[in-house]
Amino acid sequence: MNFTLATSTALISIACLLTPTKLQASEQPVTMADIQNLERQLADLKARFMIQKKVTPPEPTVKPPPAQQSSQATTTLPKTTLRTYATIRPTFGLLNENDESNWDVRDALSHAGIKVTHEFMPGWQAELHGEWGIDLANEGNFGKSRRAYTALGTPFGRFGIGKQRPAQYLFIAEYVDIFNHASSPFAYDPESIFFVDNLVTYRYHVGSMTFIAAGQFNGDKGDNQSDLFNTGLSYDQAGLHAAITYQHNDVYDNELHIGENRLWSGALAYQFTPDLYAAVAYQDKEYERNSSLASRQGHTFDVSLAYQLSKHYKLKTGYFNFDDGYYQFDPLNQSFDGYNITLEWLPTAPLRIHLEYLNKSYDNQEDMDSISIGFRYDYKQEWQFE
Repeated sequence: MNFTLATSTALISIACLLTPTKLQASEQPVTMADIQNLERQLADLKARFMIQKKVTPPEPTVKPPPAQQSSQATTTLPKTTLRTYATIRPTFGLLNENDESNWDVRDALSHAGIKVTHEFMPGWQAELHGEWGIDLANEGNFGKSRRAYTALGTPFGRFGIGKQRPAQYLFIAEYVDIFNHASSPFAYDPESIFFVDNLVTYRYHVGSMTFIAAGQFNGDKGDNQSDLFNTGLSYDQAGLHAAITYQHNDVYDNELHIGENRLWSGALAYQFTPDLYAAVAYQDKEYERNSSLASRQGHTFDVSLAYQLSKHYKLKTGYFNFDDGYYQFDPLNQSFDGYNITLEWLPTAPLRIHLEYLNKSYDNQEDMDSISIGFRYDYKQEWQFE
């Protein structure tokens, strides 16, 4: 029974109840006029009833199919993320070197940068990144670039062009680079790469594995083709990092090609507990020269250890060994080993205050050591737009 029939029946019943006396008293046959009069009364009662109850037409029972509902729910708008950041890292200390002692204010790689990412459709993201150093040791000058590139993230990997971090740093050095010092990691630092300009990179991440390949293309400088090739593979899972990399680059003396450098490297790092972290990095470097007498074999070795003493105090220590392949008494020999110990006070999340002792023992030079105190204040701000 639909709504109209049910309502009509109810209204007829009401009308009959309202007019029983008249029907019974007259005891006359019902005429067409009586029926028309009753219909008018029913129509009037129905109109009053609809107004009083404010009845609205029922909603349609047909709904969009589930597939259409899901499509509407998962539709996402393009998203842009803007991040600005800065870190200021002045140090003040006593340096003992070449039989001289000097007090000096230095800089531990202060810098500032801006990074913008724009996801313009699922799985596709554009990236812009600029970063510049702030040299507190020289009038606080600002402007030396550290990073300047644009990248495109796709379901098939990430492609970047410009000055960037290579695989050699991202997979090897970064995990032992935990100290508040411009030369850290100390063995990696002398002849290894940190930032590379004119770089083209490709990165692909699947599961716990990350693959990076990078090439430097510097126009008419070098061999007119690629000046450097660097690739690596890393595994990261549950606090464990393990990586291997290979680097090759041609070596020139002005415009004269004098040889090649080849570098095989490995790194291992592990977060044993929330308070204990350890990492080791090793590089085997072959200095192949056109003259076999000038060829040599060297290495770098860095070990870093960090232990959280309490909520606001952390102890860091490291051992390092750099061998440039020259004989011990060769005038060109720059090989050294050493260690450092750092105590950090972290009164608040963005601020570190550290006290560091550093010692280097050279094969063919005067040893050096230093003690310094420094500050590091980090700032970052992020916005998201749709």
